[in-house]
Amino acid sequence: MQGYTPSLTQYQRLITREVRIGDLLMGNPGNGICHPIRVQTMTTTDTMDTIATVEQSIRCIEAGAELVRITAPSKKEAENLAAIKAMLRERGYNTPLVADIHFTPNAAEIAARIVEKVRVNPGNYVDKKKFELIEYTDADYAEEIDRIRERFTPLVKICKEHGTAMRIGTNHGSLSDRIMSRYGDTPMGMVESAMEFLRIARYESFHNIVLSMKASNPQVMVQAYRMLVHTMMEEFGECYPLHLGVTEAGDGEDGRIKSAAGIGTLLEDGLGDTVRVSLTEDPEFEIPVCRDLVKRYTNRTNHTPIAAIEKITHQPHSYKRRSSFAVQNIGQQHVPVVIADLSKITNIQPEHLQSVGYQYDAATDKWHIADAAADYIFTGNQILSFALPGTLRVLVYPHIWEQATDQEKYFPIFQDSGFVSANKTSPVLNFVMVDCFSDKTTINDFTYIDQLANLPNVVLCLSSQNQHAMPAVRRMFVELELRQIQNPVVLICDSQWQTADEHLIHFATETGALLLDGWGDGICLGMSSTAHQQFGDATLSGRRYNQQGQSETPEAFMNTTAFGILQATRTRISKTEYISCPSCGRTLFDLQETTAKIRSVTNHLKGVKIAIMGCIVNGPGEMADADFGYVGSGVGKITLYKGKEVVKKNIPSEIAVDELINLLKENEAWVEPSV
Repeated sequence: MQGYTPSLTQYQRLITREVRIGDLLMGNPGNGICHPIRVQTMTTTDTMDTIATVEQSIRCIEAGAELVRITAPSKKEAENLAAIKAMLRERGYNTPLVADIHFTPNAAEIAARIVEKVRVNPGNYVDKKKFELIEYTDADYAEEIDRIRERFTPLVKICKEHGTAMRIGTNHGSLSDRIMSRYGDTPMGMVESAMEFLRIARYESFHNIVLSMKASNPQVMVQAYRMLVHTMMEEFGECYPLHLGVTEAGDGEDGRIKSAAGIGTLLEDGLGDTVRVSLTEDPEFEIPVCRDLVKRYTNRTNHTPIAAIEKITHQPHSYKRRSSFAVQNIGQQHVPVVIADLSKITNIQPEHLQSVGYQYDAATDKWHIADAAADYIFTGNQILSFALPGTLRVLVYPHIWEQATDQEKYFPIFQDSGFVSANKTSPVLNFVMVDCFSDKTTINDFTYIDQLANLPNVVLCLSSQNQHAMPAVRRMFVELELRQIQNPVVLICDSQWQTADEHLIHFATETGALLLDGWGDGICLGMSSTAHQQFGDATLSGRRYNQQGQSETPEAFMNTTAFGILQATRTRISKTEYISCPSCGRTLFDLQETTAKIRSVTNHLKGVKIAIMGCIVNGPGEMADADFGYVGSGVGKITLYKGKEVVKKNIPSEIAVDELINLLKENEAWVEPSV
């Protein structure tokens, strides 16, 4: 086991303890037993509204939820879980229920006697988060651990007595002041926060436990889960099942991309026993996304073998971008480029470039270039009949490139060994495709790699048709590092799926996982001919529209997705980022409506991170790295934050968005939207 996964090249589920949640079994105990990766969600209704909570739970269950979580912020909500459970059982629904507990141990102890599972957050279950810097001596620290043991042990004993499962769920943004004082705002702090509670449970011989390490930043989230697995194996010699999720992912495509980048990265390596996608949408809409994530691994174990990794060349617990030299604007310290695939368009015209961020104004004979405009386009066999905008450049097949009169704008893309044997290549920039371990199983099969090594005019394009594609490409990155090959690399990813969500999940998982580890100087997304046609048919029938209300093309979708993946992995910022919680019974305003309203007036603020939180539980903590925060503080009342500092308190909700804009202006984060 290489630190955090059974194998970096062969798909295997991590061996974990088996956990029982009511009649549902979770985990991968081995010996021929491997339970499916379970999917779950959380209700958004007021827990005291029994009928509404039951009805929403049923919608979630019928959508495929295998667990349903319900908030219990106080004793009265915890007690009402009995009525909710009874009504669900009367109507024939036996899906296990999970009580979500934050600040109230008494509520947890009540809920543990009623529902099948309780979730506690170690950052605020006993500890309090006051954002105070306190220096703890070893004696002070030990005293705090004793206090946690005293307060947490009764819940452990109740769970053990009643056969109730428990999730110890750390959140990046709600680490206690005590943890922060010793470990800082780090993945290691997240891990230690959970381990303190896990050690207490193990001391009581209680093992019916699931763990989570959630963060709104997929990079932090992935590192924390990996570190948790490594720590459990080092300390206990075994692992507990993992609940995967990116917290406060947001809504729409951004929320799906961010979730897939984080969750998918871990699923690729066999980590994860249950998933929840936290979208700012009705909870039943989360389930299809969960199912799309999970189904990719149903038949993964029989993939083409990939050469084993004998030596890890990267640090999986921290981020460092791979060293590369620059070829034109690709590699070194340049942000990753986006290459848009337009090769399936017959007779490309200026209007086709609108789908990838370039809009031509015939009246002024000028191009308007968006923040999310592709840097290169791939046209295959076409030389364009019009002048190109700005710095946009074109990739074509070698025989077409030789015909191009403007070889400062056109560059060839070769198929691996074809570059080595080519009679003519560009002295400036050549793209060379390498298909990683699709049919070749040893690294010695890639004999031409050394002939390309460190040529100053070569950008490598790594892809794989292996069913286990991301680890196949990762294996090639490891080989490049072992051979000290520093050519920049573009990630090429094609999709053969059908629906928009399936494409999003595929693209974000395959490329996001590599980008989160620091690999990749560019990205190019494509679809098979069948998938491209199906997507086009769907948009023509009116099922997908862009922000202007026009039918969305596959090219526009892929370009937006590429920039979304780079944004989610924090490798290239091209737009405003929203960190919004998925809503629950604690939410103090209409979160979906408010998020949409804030997005409509701030989505032009490139690089600004705005958190929109329904209540104080998901307030200053959960919006850990946001620049500004909009948090419910009472019915119809909003508190505004700059970072983690309260700036304006208890603002009436009807004027709160205007006050947020004023706050942005006061901090020089506001620019007027262009007309």
